[in-house]
Amino acid sequence: MNTPNNTTRREFLVSAATATAVATIVPASVLGREGKVAPSEKITLGVIGIGPRCTYDLTAMLKHDDIRCVAIAEVQAKRREAGKLLVDKHYGNSDCVVLRDFRELLDRKDIDAVLVATGDRWHAAASMLAAKAGKDVYSEKPCGITIAACQELAKTMHAQKRVFQAGTQRRSIPNFQKAIEFAHSGKLGKLHTLHASVYIPTLDNTWLPSEPQPARDVVDWNLWLGPAAWRPFNQQYVNGKWRGQWDFDSGARLLDWGAHTVDLCQWANQADDTMPIEYEPTEKNIVCRYANGVKIIIDFLAEPFGNRDPHYITRLGTCPVRFIGDEGSVETGDEGEIVASSPALQKELPDPTKRVRGLDVGAHSRNFFDCIRSRKATAANPDVMRRSHIACHAAAIAWILNRKLKLDPVKEEFIGDEEANRLRSRPSRDWAT
Repeated sequence: MNTPNNTTRREFLVSAATATAVATIVPASVLGREGKVAPSEKITLGVIGIGPRCTYDLTAMLKHDDIRCVAIAEVQAKRREAGKLLVDKHYGNSDCVVLRDFRELLDRKDIDAVLVATGDRWHAAASMLAAKAGKDVYSEKPCGITIAACQELAKTMHAQKRVFQAGTQRRSIPNFQKAIEFAHSGKLGKLHTLHASVYIPTLDNTWLPSEPQPARDVVDWNLWLGPAAWRPFNQQYVNGKWRGQWDFDSGARLLDWGAHTVDLCQWANQADDTMPIEYEPTEKNIVCRYANGVKIIIDFLAEPFGNRDPHYITRLGTCPVRFIGDEGSVETGDEGEIVASSPALQKELPDPTKRVRGLDVGAHSRNFFDCIRSRKATAANPDVMRRSHIACHAAAIAWILNRKLKLDPVKEEFIGDEEANRLRSRPSRDWAT
């Protein structure tokens, strides 16, 4: 946020710290000496929504010395307190502020950036409100629950001139980067087929039985629902049973993995500025075709909700991808191993003892925080997110309608199919009470 003379908060604090040092003896750490980052140079972070995934993200972010988490907003009391305990234990104090309503967090002028890690229904709306409040945003995926939400999110980040990072952290993981390098270098020959693994899609419109609604301070049900359609409270929703529900989830669960794996295929095909133009569902996959003839085959490899078939965890781990050219192929997954099709390619692989699992967000969050300082585009910037997410949503809509769809990659509209186009958006509930 800017002061009246257009000095940024961080510039103001640097000036104030320097002026104070002239008249006062202060610890070296305050001025950033002895290898420490001065308080005036720390990026202050707020958290919107904290659960298991956010805890993983935040634990990695707290390790960055130039970051300071100062507040957590969460609609569930138990999660609020667990988040505060995590942050306070890390810093050795009790300073972390907890809030029920994230709008109070956005009102704070001292917060530079936010981590949005709510359920899918909230990602885009919370991210856009944060951007309009002057915050840079790291959003867990899927970043938008519909095509329209992804479009609006990207437009908002550009309009507000905010730094945005989608939580598709595999763009910052060494084994995936190496596989991409093979695809881009021509060592696989001309690419023709890309494989992206996903959960077996599911579509559930049933409601769980109504239960007594808890006090607002225990679970704020209105804020939990947010933009999603209203339905009666049931504790299982807030415990995670919302996954797979059409009102709360993204693209029939296809984006749970697809936001990562289709995104990596987009990158491999050097197609971050476009997306496939055809989407054809079959019993075992969705075949997507680019204008240049390259295919993405979205393979149904995993059962959601813990009902795992033998292919759920492959030797390569979760979220495996495979890139195939006319001279060779390469595949990798979350375990960090890379498999190449020839001895010559295998010789170029990195030391297998130095694998980094694909779940790690350390490098990806580091990229985000570095871009906050430089104001450069992140590895998973709004445009990268928009196109890879829309490709996933288009594939999901083809699966839902069980027919081949054609998409205009410029207009981001389906060609000659009004029913499919209606599924690009959903009504948003008025939650702001």
